[in-house]
Amino acid sequence: MKRDINFAVMTLLGLSLAVPAFAQQPGQADYQAKCAMCHGADGEGNTPMGKTMKLRSLKSDEDVKLTDAELFKDTKDGVGKMHGYADKLTDAQINDVVAYIRSLQK
Repeated sequence: MKRDINFAVMTLLGLSLAVPAFAQQPGQADYQAKCAMCHGADGEGNTPMGKTMKLRSLKSDEDVKLTDAELFKDTKDGVGKMHGYADKLTDAQINDVVAYIRSLQK
């Protein structure tokens, strides 16, 4: 009986430590839902739509050099063939997407 309790406690402890590893970063879900179709899960733009639109990688020197404010504006208002997301994402969500893009650039 004691062995079963110890096993249960160890199992619960192991699961509780594993849960944070599966947690998404802020902005990741919105990026995946709104951006990944064109920009790709990794930001490289190697998707059928990204290739059709001739997107550069979000990891390119040009995009890495953009300020967070510039990325925010491009996402909110749109740039080139990309439409803006002002009517689909809140400012807080766009800030989270920008932060997620920065994490992809590392």
